[in-house]
Amino acid sequence: ILLAYWLFGKGMAKQSAPGAVIIHFLGGIHEIYFPYILMRPILILAAMAGGVSGVFTFTIFDAGLVAVPSPGSIFALLAMTPKGNYLGVLAGVFVAAAVSFFVASIFLKSAKNNEEEDLTRATEKMQQLKGKKSDVAAVLKKEEEAVPAKVKKIVFACDAGMGSSAMGASILRNKVQKAGLDIEVTNTAINQLPADADIVITHKNLTDRAKEKLPNAFHVSVENFLSSPKYDELIEMLKK
Repeated sequence: ILLAYWLFGKGMAKQSAPGAVIIHFLGGIHEIYFPYILMRPILILAAMAGGVSGVFTFTIFDAGLVAVPSPGSIFALLAMTPKGNYLGVLAGVFVAAAVSFFVASIFLKSAKNNEEEDLTRATEKMQQLKGKKSDVAAVLKKEEEAVPAKVKKIVFACDAGMGSSAMGASILRNKVQKAGLDIEVTNTAINQLPADADIVITHKNLTDRAKEKLPNAFHVSVENFLSSPKYDELIEMLKK
């Protein structure tokens, strides 16, 4: 499922998926994929299909473990595999992964943009359902706070799309040009945010509205469009 998000997902879910794959497969922290399913609950069918396929494969090879692997990483799984069962266990793991990837890919490729949910919101929902703070919530939040790898458009947004936001866009545009970055910087009214905006910069009082309008973009909240230290911080992050 995480691999499907990596290839066919959108926004922060797509960008954070590679890190989640490593945490899940090598670290054995399976909780990391819960928010991704909560964003599109129909993906539970992909998890179920993978589970059934994996168990069926284990049955065919008559393979199993000597004890429960904890944490459930691939290393712990192999450590609990008795001699002579490695082929069957690995076959079950990869068959399950392939089937769940295939099913999840179908749902993700057919998803509409307005069906995508904010990863942060899904993580908060997971914590509410569990009734306690999640250990992976901080990891996902850190992933979400990372600037997108490929930024092509930065949009300043305010109520009217003119005035101070236009001046802020002009200031950042000059900084982008001086840094030698090939990034478009423009401004617009918050109700007309373009869907292809990679980074959205708004006044702190409007950030929540901007996130509701474009949840998959990277959002920067400032107190003053005309003078903000976050512009230089953003340029440094974009240059990395």
